[in-house]
Amino acid sequence: MKTAVKTRLVEVVVPVHNEQRALRASIGRLHGYLAGSFPYGFRITIADNASSDNTWQIAQELAACYPEVNAVHLEEKGRGRALRQVWAASEADVVSYMDVDLSTDLDAFLPLVAPLLSGHSDLAIGTRLVRTANVVRGPKREFLSRTYNLLLRGVMGAGFSDAQCGFKAARTEIAQALLPAVEDQEWFFDTELLLLAERHGLRIHEVPVDWVDDPDSRVDVVRTAADDLRGMARVARKALSGAANLPVPARVQQARLPKGMARQLPSFVVIGIVSTLSYLLLYSLLRLVAPAYAANAVALFVTAVANTAANRRFTFGVKGSAGAIRHQVEGLIAFLVGLALTTGGLALLPSGAPHWVELVAVIVANGLATLVRFLLLRVWVFNPDRRSSR
Repeated sequence: MKTAVKTRLVEVVVPVHNEQRALRASIGRLHGYLAGSFPYGFRITIADNASSDNTWQIAQELAACYPEVNAVHLEEKGRGRALRQVWAASEADVVSYMDVDLSTDLDAFLPLVAPLLSGHSDLAIGTRLVRTANVVRGPKREFLSRTYNLLLRGVMGAGFSDAQCGFKAARTEIAQALLPAVEDQEWFFDTELLLLAERHGLRIHEVPVDWVDDPDSRVDVVRTAADDLRGMARVARKALSGAANLPVPARVQQARLPKGMARQLPSFVVIGIVSTLSYLLLYSLLRLVAPAYAANAVALFVTAVANTAANRRFTFGVKGSAGAIRHQVEGLIAFLVGLALTTGGLALLPSGAPHWVELVAVIVANGLATLVRFLLLRVWVFNPDRRSSR
């Protein structure tokens, strides 16, 4: 009986930096899984970016041991830099990558790449942030991940749910077309790639994954978060300036803001700025006599009531007293969301953090809460279809 020839090729890149502890076992496990159950041809490329331990030596040994394993060495550090170099030179049908700790269950790999091989989708990502995903990790990383992805969706308009999961793939010709427009060389690389792809109307497929946090992960969460925020700002400026002139599908060129939003946004922004400044002033005054959590709750409650009233009148054009109490009660739902976010931001601070650090934390969390507030006010509290049905 003849063995079926595997005609399609998928390249799996494993970027590594000082991973001598985990590399051998992880590549052995990955190779065993792909060789035993993956129905397509595969190549594993270990992309060592500037390791200073024995990672590169181990990578070379693994490449000599397994015919399907290659090893590439870069003199400079950066996950994005490693992916860029391998993907740009790849001749596979699909390029992908996964973190060396293999936190994501490998059973999700075929569902990840199958829509790309069939031509149904252009890029694919694993997601840990949907109900059908099974995720085991600490509350701090869970909070940071969800906050970051909510910022992406609220500020950048991203439609994908999990930008940071180290489990992604793309059709090679799509990846190679996008790479010249992607600037980041480190952790923001794949987020920038996704934002660029979505902006140009490409299809992104999402796969819920089973994911277990690696307790030995050495990722600097704070530094990575700061780099990601800077990356978001840069991409936003780039989008507004019209840079990255890739071909844009007609359906994307003709896209417009939802009805009424062009008028509502400026009013909401002005009210939001006044509310934020009032909140910060009240919070600072209350901190002279009350703990941070109490000051935050009171300041947020007072400004939330005023914010709802102002948006009711000026942003959404609701006049008169009819429904005012109901609007305030429903607006308090947005207040509770903001309270949870700002309280969570304060809880992440180290004990004894200076007052200016507290202010930065509540400003960031309050900004995120403002995005949630606008969505709740627009689609629920002051939804015109809901008002007209009463």
